[in-house]
Amino acid sequence: MTDITPTPNDCQLPRRRSDFATFNEAIDYAARSEKGLNFHDMRGALQRVYPYSEMREDAIADAYRLVAMGIGKDDRVALVAETGPEFAALFCACIYTGAWPVPLPLPTTFGGKESYIDQLSVQLQSSDPKVLLYPPEIAEMAAAAAERQGCKGIDWATFSQEDAPEVDLPEAKPDDICYLQYSSGSTRFPTGVAVTHKALLHNLFGHADSMDIGYNDRVVSWLPWYHDMGLVGCFLSLIANQVSVDYLKTEHFARRPLAWLDLISRNKGATLSYSPTFGYDICARRVSSQTHVAERFDLSRWRLAGNGADMIRPDVMQNFVNAFADAGFDASAFTPSYGLAEATLAVTVMPPGEGIRVELVEEERLSGTRRDLSRPARYRAIVNCGKPLQDMEVEIRGENGDAKGDHQIGKVWCRGPSVMHSYFRNEEATNDCLVDGWLDTGDMGYLGDGYLFIVGRAKDMIIINGKNHWPQDIEWAVEQLAGFNHGDIAAFSVETENGEEAPAVLVHCRVSDPDERVKLRDQIADKVRSVTGMNCVVELVPPRTLPRTSSGKLSRAKAKKLYLSGEIEPIEIAA
Repeated sequence: MTDITPTPNDCQLPRRRSDFATFNEAIDYAARSEKGLNFHDMRGALQRVYPYSEMREDAIADAYRLVAMGIGKDDRVALVAETGPEFAALFCACIYTGAWPVPLPLPTTFGGKESYIDQLSVQLQSSDPKVLLYPPEIAEMAAAAAERQGCKGIDWATFSQEDAPEVDLPEAKPDDICYLQYSSGSTRFPTGVAVTHKALLHNLFGHADSMDIGYNDRVVSWLPWYHDMGLVGCFLSLIANQVSVDYLKTEHFARRPLAWLDLISRNKGATLSYSPTFGYDICARRVSSQTHVAERFDLSRWRLAGNGADMIRPDVMQNFVNAFADAGFDASAFTPSYGLAEATLAVTVMPPGEGIRVELVEEERLSGTRRDLSRPARYRAIVNCGKPLQDMEVEIRGENGDAKGDHQIGKVWCRGPSVMHSYFRNEEATNDCLVDGWLDTGDMGYLGDGYLFIVGRAKDMIIINGKNHWPQDIEWAVEQLAGFNHGDIAAFSVETENGEEAPAVLVHCRVSDPDERVKLRDQIADKVRSVTGMNCVVELVPPRTLPRTSSGKLSRAKAKKLYLSGEIEPIEIAA
């Protein structure tokens, strides 16, 4: 077999940092370079090199096919977002036709066939596309979802055989909608975020500028393209900033997490890679004392190790540093950030080289209550998520809407050119979170010297007897017990038999001995009591039971719903 040469890190084309009027222009310009996308198999072997020039050619041909099918400006085209050249070309094809691509998730290991069909169906109903395009491997499920919604469904192998007569393609304008993004928690009541060309390019410039993405940088990614961090940060940004990238499929990372670090090590020019906290956590856990870290990995060129999409755990980051310092990983490479789909992607980014910086905050300040002086003070380490992007304003507001001062906790609001246009066909939801151009993020945090610190999501707060408890504090406390991994615990409030509210904790259980299960349950209850001062409901559940969003985050709201409906069945243990 002939060796395949990956796309280069450098080329003669002058680098432009997302300074385009529309994303169409960004694709056209990237296609003039020799850079592009490189797809690898589960073991990290290079399978397909896809230069931006070839991607553009395929996108134009696919755009002609879409037009021949009757797809036009402002129509929606749903695309199952498999990491591969087909999706890349189809996404860009939609842009060229003036249609809105709608990336939708692949099946996950959580839930069965019917659950996936239901998920696709509700997002199809919300986005109302003319067609759903999908990989042939999931034809049965995708076709069933399309049929349920009443839209056309075609696998992309069949689509590629359709006629593609040349036609004039429309000219895009900066204020046109570029694509529709469903946030990772979108399930029963999905809200599609409508993002304009102008908003997208502003955000792509902002985070490239804040991270000082350079001419010879190269990205390695396993993040899914149906989530904003993977789609915007590790696909669209690389086109608009002319960066080459190496991809592992998300499911391959899930099976072999260390293949991610192997790929960074082998690609000598790899300088940027991003992950939520759990990605770093699982890699640190997979390294055993027998692993010759320095011999297997070389992480010395990893300049920006981006971290976002969920709460950033400083202890997990430290464990990663401890595990991979011998491989040359520098802790100052960590680049925390904060963002959400409603702001296209990034709101704040830590300046390069500043690493993880934390502040210890007293628990009572986080919960907004007075401390019981008979109990010792408790603290949580809150991670600094960086400074706002250029032209992005961030304010912390109280319940009455008044702006708060430095180190005062409240709701995080932001305003800037990359804030979303609207939720698609959902005026009520749009008006709930967009006020005079300001976006209510739904997250709680505070500002300090121009940096943003995120405390948690307001909707996840557990309020019992007038006192606030952050579920993360409960979950993190239980995780300190032996045998638990990050993501094994979900905390929320429930109503007990006497009508009172109490904290409930669902915990993945890996022990089979009945007596050990009783001991574990009591141990967890004691731990939660030490944090909250209250008795709690502890339910042991089988491993892999707790639901996650498409980006891999624990979904507490869904866990609570499934538990109360009886769909999550706890393990029976002795009273």
